[in-house]
Amino acid sequence: MAPPRYQPERALPGYAYRPGRNPHPTRDPAGHAYGSAEPPCSPQPAERWTDNDEYLWGIDLYNAGHFWEAHEAWEGLWRAAALDRAQRLYLQGLIQCAAACLKAAIGDADASKRLAARGLARLRKVPTDDAGVYMGLVLGPFIAAFERFAADVSAPHPPLALSMDKRP
Repeated sequence: MAPPRYQPERALPGYAYRPGRNPHPTRDPAGHAYGSAEPPCSPQPAERWTDNDEYLWGIDLYNAGHFWEAHEAWEGLWRAAALDRAQRLYLQGLIQCAAACLKAAIGDADASKRLAARGLARLRKVPTDDAGVYMGLVLGPFIAAFERFAADVSAPHPPLALSMDKRP
């Protein structure tokens, strides 16, 4: 079963960018986001994650296999969270996990494993609530699933969905 969409009113891009295989989304005139302005990102408290459209959009992109696009959605939020160490760790961990998935998809197992290790190290440092949740994600099961993925990035794996199991 596919994970739920968190921003269903936004259409997913026509393709998931893979370097060297299809047009660069923002630099190539044939790219799916060519000419689009980068959405403004302002700091938002982690506990208000359900109101954070770019965060939720990044989750939709990641869950649909648009790993480069998810990375881009979260990067602006990561920069905006300059004063929130936990949120920066979390977002950078997600960004690196998405990048690991992208590298696996293009067949670069070594880079995928390195990025997965960095992303997981950051996610393990994120302080969670009593249920193990941060910004709606139960981290333990995601980390465990991603560890299995990173152990053999060339093997077929089920999608590593970000399932937001807890709403405030």
